[in-house]
Amino acid sequence: MTSAKVPATMEVAAAGTIPTEFRYWERRDDPRIQRARRAWRRVFRFDPQPSDELVRAFGEAYYQADPVAEAFVDEVYLSDIGPKAGRALLDRALAHGIDSVPDAPPTLIRLFEEFESAPAWLDPDLVARGATVFRRWGTSVFSFATTSTLEMYSESSITKPLSYAGGYAGDKAHKRQLETVRFWIDVSEPGGLAPGARGRQTAMRVRIMHVFIRRKLMQRPEWDTAAWGVPISIGDATLTLMGGSVVPGLALWSIGHQTTIREIEATLHFWRYVGHLLGVQPAWYPQNFRESVQLMFAAFVKRAYTAGADGEELVESYLPAFEPKPNTPWPKRIRDEFNYRVQIGYTAFWLPPATYARHHMPRRFPWVLHPIMQAPLVFGAETLRRTVPGLDAVADRVQRHRREQWYRNEVGDRDAEFTPVEEFRR
Repeated sequence: MTSAKVPATMEVAAAGTIPTEFRYWERRDDPRIQRARRAWRRVFRFDPQPSDELVRAFGEAYYQADPVAEAFVDEVYLSDIGPKAGRALLDRALAHGIDSVPDAPPTLIRLFEEFESAPAWLDPDLVARGATVFRRWGTSVFSFATTSTLEMYSESSITKPLSYAGGYAGDKAHKRQLETVRFWIDVSEPGGLAPGARGRQTAMRVRIMHVFIRRKLMQRPEWDTAAWGVPISIGDATLTLMGGSVVPGLALWSIGHQTTIREIEATLHFWRYVGHLLGVQPAWYPQNFRESVQLMFAAFVKRAYTAGADGEELVESYLPAFEPKPNTPWPKRIRDEFNYRVQIGYTAFWLPPATYARHHMPRRFPWVLHPIMQAPLVFGAETLRRTVPGLDAVADRVQRHRREQWYRNEVGDRDAEFTPVEEFRR
């Protein structure tokens, strides 16, 4: 058995290094950006532009990953033990605890010491409230979170890992997208993050999958570490957590959801804990609504727009993944036809018009009207939920049922696997 060591991926840049495609300071003073900054300040009464200290920490995080899990992958998955035996060790520890694994490798013990220890900042009640808010957004948040990711496919650090692995491109796009949805459902179910719960186990499997992809990509000569940092870095992973909290918390008002600032902050805390389980543990993670907005300001300003054809392929693979398959039984075919057009409508509604027009995408009209037409109904239902005692719990049960049914319509009885990528497509 090999001895545990710090993975080579952690030794790629000197302290304080920021990727060359992190363009924040080059673009910050652009008049259009400063006009948007002033408009936000007038409406919300605080400055969305973060301190340079936060931006530097964010930029440096592109060279930070998950050394604890990477050491386990190096010692077990990428050694003579191998992926199959490594997965069996991991599954046993997840199902029965680390003490159930005889002669557990030291790196597995260290991984589970971290995984099973509650961080000092954890508030379980706030995590539960955040999960409830995320469930309340129903299937709409699935569409929004993916659409917001499409906009960020302009960035090479996000796009290249997905493109090289092939999971979100071409025919495989639907499978990987639905694995992501399964992850969202599992972690946000009541008690989903408790020890032994399905969501908690899913988080660890996704964590290991990310490490495996990162280790493979770092061996490829075309990976530009100086420009992009390390693959699936803490910087980009933290933005993913924002995509399940502050961003939909604001954006879903556009279709009638009534999410308060306190509820957005609860989702921030929920996703911070999910991130902790995933190995995404930045000290600068936003503590409140103001800080989360400031981080997203930095994320949009720093963009380099260099992903090119790889980004275009990922964007253009998303909606075709929902097209009804031939020879589908008619009841399912009808549901699939409807859902496909719903996804077109949401994507056309939330994706900036310039981005939608720049890509080969399905015709926007009339499907883009669907989110607009449902907004009054959702707003009315939300008003009743907030004012009539007992309806909050009813709404939670309804949304849990709806999102599970939506998922099962897409995948049938097949379970998500979250298996590490063995080979890259190029």
